[in-house]
Amino acid sequence: MRRCLRGLLEQQDHWKVCSEASNGQEAIDKVQQSAPDVVVLDFQMPKMNGLDAAREIRRKAPNVPILMVTLHMSTQLEDQAKKVGIRGACDKGDIGCVVEGVETLLHHGTYYRN
Repeated sequence: MRRCLRGLLEQQDHWKVCSEASNGQEAIDKVQQSAPDVVVLDFQMPKMNGLDAAREIRRKAPNVPILMVTLHMSTQLEDQAKKVGIRGACDKGDIGCVVEGVETLLHHGTYYRN
């Protein structure tokens, strides 16, 4: 899935994927190293789920917007994501929403689609 997301994002002419991580802790470390314009996090990751990783990323890099993707979007998960400071979330089943979500976050909007 990570390769698929990377490929999709790299197809956008004006975007560059600066890093990718295999687990939540690595995502936190990579954000600190690469200072991205936006972070795309999977909810289900080894070592630390997307909510916990987002909480830590927001603490260390509060201005970096986060888009969370998941196969199991629910109202409860959306509410939890908003409380953590995640600015967007969408279902991995609709991969096109990731591009829309990133674009929206890059323009300082919020994007929640389930």
